[in-house]
Amino acid sequence: MNYRIGVDIGGMSIKVGVVDENFNIIARHSVVTPDTFEKSMKATADAVMEVIGKLGLTIHDFPCVGIGTPGSVVPETGRLCFSNNTNWKDVPMADELKKYIPIPVYIANDANCAIIGETVAGAAKGRKHVIMLTLGTGVGGGIVINGKVFSGGNGVGAELGHMVLTHDGYPCTCGMNGCLESYASATALMRQTREAIEAHPESAMNAWVQENGEVNGKTAFECAKAGDETAMQVVDTYVGYLANGIGSLINIFRPEVVLIGGGVSNAGDFFLNKIRERMPEYTFAFDITGPTPIERATLGNDAGIIGASYLDEM
Repeated sequence: MNYRIGVDIGGMSIKVGVVDENFNIIARHSVVTPDTFEKSMKATADAVMEVIGKLGLTIHDFPCVGIGTPGSVVPETGRLCFSNNTNWKDVPMADELKKYIPIPVYIANDANCAIIGETVAGAAKGRKHVIMLTLGTGVGGGIVINGKVFSGGNGVGAELGHMVLTHDGYPCTCGMNGCLESYASATALMRQTREAIEAHPESAMNAWVQENGEVNGKTAFECAKAGDETAMQVVDTYVGYLANGIGSLINIFRPEVVLIGGGVSNAGDFFLNKIRERMPEYTFAFDITGPTPIERATLGNDAGIIGASYLDEM
């Protein structure tokens, strides 16, 4: 049996998994992300050793360790340029981990790891040209061309969430204005929902919030499904922003499939069908080329670990 090991580093936790040759995660371990970069790297290495110990294996039973992390990474050097989730800037992640891990270490952006996972084992298995957007606190993204992850000439490209959608638009956490992330993330959806509730307190969304405690990514979708007019307007506006961004990506790359992941994707076919309906507005030569499939990612939170474990092949 051939085993691989993948790590998903986040702002709150570090998750490690051992992946078998059938792409199943057969052992897991997670720890809270420490408050400094150096401590986090040591905690990552310790978590790796902990999880392989559960299986009675040693580090030399693995070809490499793959790491997915938020932020911009230079793959050739394993250096993390910047991550606003962890507030690490220009740190030697690979070199630091090699102090504790005596086999090759590969590092990539977490969204790239997610699309690798979906390409080798999930919704895009068997496809060579794939785009994936993850809709959560921000908008992550990944591109696979000819079966390989595309990350630009310096390794820090493919920041799909920071494609500018609207000139001088809504401020983004990256410091620019009008990014796709500032309109199509779950955070943006919640902002749009709150604004609609404030403008229309008679909306069923207001009652939904009173019952459920707070606005979240489900609020507008659940109330739209129930027929609330204001909620339907919120959903239609949000979907319009997202479809605009997806259409631009299709026009540039013409992938075989576009995958949607992250928390917002849990709205399911109700959400995906609305995106599909809007694509003729934003896709060049749609009447000739026809629709590009838009599907929900299937691996969920496991995509990052599975994808990270295959970084040496992508």
